[in-house]
Amino acid sequence: MTKTTSLLTFIKNNLLIAGCDEAGRGPLAGPVFAAAVILPKDFSHPLLNDSKQLSEKKRNTLRPIIEQNAVAWSVAMIDIETIEKINILNSSIRAMHLALEQLTTTPQYILVDGNRFKPFNDIPYETVVKGDGKYKCIAAASILAKTYRDDYMLTLHNKHPQYQWNTNKGYGTKQHRDAILRYGITPHHRKSFLGNLNQQKILF
Repeated sequence: MTKTTSLLTFIKNNLLIAGCDEAGRGPLAGPVFAAAVILPKDFSHPLLNDSKQLSEKKRNTLRPIIEQNAVAWSVAMIDIETIEKINILNSSIRAMHLALEQLTTTPQYILVDGNRFKPFNDIPYETVVKGDGKYKCIAAASILAKTYRDDYMLTLHNKHPQYQWNTNKGYGTKQHRDAILRYGITPHHRKSFLGNLNQQKILF
């Protein structure tokens, strides 16, 4: 059974708050996704939690509930080429900026999971370590980012089933690492994460 917790509604001077989070910062393959969500102040759901604490079934149950009840929401993706060019941290922040740009309602304050962010359109912001387990708007963003990325990785799995991205979602599981050693890499793998292919046995 998934452990649930009572998350808080972040309120600051009655401002319109957007929660931001990313998914896919650590995998060996696939893009990074980010979401921005503005929730009504009275929004509540007993399952809402950090996406990592929820089963896939519960995340997929919550996604349409979040989308239907949010004041505004958006999901953005940064591709492999950009990740390789500007690194994963900058790509994660860029994905969050893109998600914020796409919101149909402009937030007055931004709440970001983690401890790294860059200013966005002069909107005041705050970073919160493990914020996806503390505040509803960040938890909602974490669920959207995670479910949209998982769906994308499933489409990639259909093209490259040997890497088992339908289950590992691009993360460095033993099965995924073994497949890399056997089949090599695809255009969806992050070369900067893998290092020199001749050294993979050392890396893994």
